[in-house]
Amino acid sequence: MQYRKLGRTGLDVSLCCLGTMTWGQQNSEADGFAQLELALARGVNFIDTAELYAIPPKAETQGATETILGNWLKASGKRHDLVLATKICGRSPMAWHRGGDTAMLDKGWTRQSAKQIDYAVEHSLRRLQTDYIDLYQLHWPDRGYAAFGFSTYTDYDPEWIAFEDILGALSRHVEKGSIRHIGVSNESPWGVMRFLAAAQAQGGPRIASIQNAYNLVNRNFELGLAEISLREEVGLLAYSPLAQGYLTGKYRDNALPAGSRKALFQRLGRYEGPGAQDAINAYVDCAAGFGLAPETLALKFCATRPFVTSTIIGATSMAQLETDLAAFDAPWTPDMEEAVNALHGRFRNPCP
Repeated sequence: MQYRKLGRTGLDVSLCCLGTMTWGQQNSEADGFAQLELALARGVNFIDTAELYAIPPKAETQGATETILGNWLKASGKRHDLVLATKICGRSPMAWHRGGDTAMLDKGWTRQSAKQIDYAVEHSLRRLQTDYIDLYQLHWPDRGYAAFGFSTYTDYDPEWIAFEDILGALSRHVEKGSIRHIGVSNESPWGVMRFLAAAQAQGGPRIASIQNAYNLVNRNFELGLAEISLREEVGLLAYSPLAQGYLTGKYRDNALPAGSRKALFQRLGRYEGPGAQDAINAYVDCAAGFGLAPETLALKFCATRPFVTSTIIGATSMAQLETDLAAFDAPWTPDMEEAVNALHGRFRNPCP
């Protein structure tokens, strides 16, 4: 396993990050424990979760993933072996994230106000059974920005909590030691630069990372954020590197494997738009041409980008996890680079 610096923090994180969003819904606590043990044995030291999880989000399972992870941390005694990342929700009507406390909400909404940040940090620490979080991330913006993929820009309500105020609230937790470093997720180039400017102006904590979707059929990060990532040392934590499973080929020709996320939840619309299937099939065929499993090509592609600090994987079976972990030790050749870039030139970004 290779390791890279997390922004300017000085922390070394594994090139593979274990994602956990299925724990507490598709996966049991025992499954989560087994995944952690295998990942650590393969050199993974970076774990990502969120107050939102398990996915799909609902009141009954909110916080379940952090709870499972916290139980493992307590039982294993391995807290100091890990770089632990979690997230606070952005603007949302999902009031259950604040215990349904209307006094805690901002006009009925989950927001990134100081009082809600305080609440979210405190409750994540309790569930995780730790006294500090290595990387605390804003899961999506407090702005009404369309953060989860779009092809055309539509402006939004200019009312949002100021970048400076969000940083100020986070800074107090950094000063206390309950948070070591901060990051953003599902953020735009403008949002990243505003956070960096605010940190420079007020001497607050500087964002170390940005967690956005990035994969062979969604390379939008390269259009504006990659340059910022490299020049400003705000590394990409690439999520959905397998395009929610589509780049494994398991949904090819309208297949619907039992127990798959699509069969269970029908939440894969991001990868089902015009042109998506042709592009996905082309990448799966490309992998076969190199004698690789399709997930190996897809994961190794992400891992070889200079602006990627870590690639977040998620699995519901140990077999899937073994395959995904092995991908990070696979070769990457100039011919592979040429082939995936040729397909990118042909298909561009069918799944933004």
